[in-house]
Amino acid sequence: MSPRGTRDRMIDSAIVLMRERGAAAVSIDAVLTHSGAPRGSVYHHFPGGRDELILAAGRRAADVISGLISQAAEAGDARAAVERIAAFWKKVLVAGGFRAGCPIVALAVDARADLPEAEAVVREAFERWQGLLREAIEAAGVRTEEADELAALVLAAIEGAVVLCRGKRSVEPLDVVTRRLVGLLPEG
Repeated sequence: MSPRGTRDRMIDSAIVLMRERGAAAVSIDAVLTHSGAPRGSVYHHFPGGRDELILAAGRRAADVISGLISQAAEAGDARAAVERIAAFWKKVLVAGGFRAGCPIVALAVDARADLPEAEAVVREAFERWQGLLREAIEAAGVRTEEADELAALVLAAIEGAVVLCRGKRSVEPLDVVTRRLVGLLPEG
């Protein structure tokens, strides 16, 4: 496989492991086993070791969610953005047997002490997601301050629903939150 392909596999594996185990429990050995990458790949692609790999995984995970929001936000449809994010999480939750959560939340909770740089990745991800949602809500005619508060509510509710889904081993909390959020948001 090409060097870029190996790097991508390693990042994707780190994301999966962060979702399932939390950031603090992700080791180089676990990533190598999960990705099938040779040990030398770590030093080649991530000279900063585990920390560099975890941060790259956090950034990629943030980009994935940003892409989901952006597609709906560009159309000025906050409701579609919520539904798109919820559909993504339902798929991840079910496919992972309700063991997988948000890797950005894993960074927020787990990586503060051993990886202080994660704080910036977490902050940037949540700010970007909230900003994209705010733009979609504003496009539907809501003033900026209220749109920003609604965007924060959407993020908090969805992230909380993902945690509840894991605990209940059911997508019902996400369905309820999605339905309620869509009812609060203006039509795009």
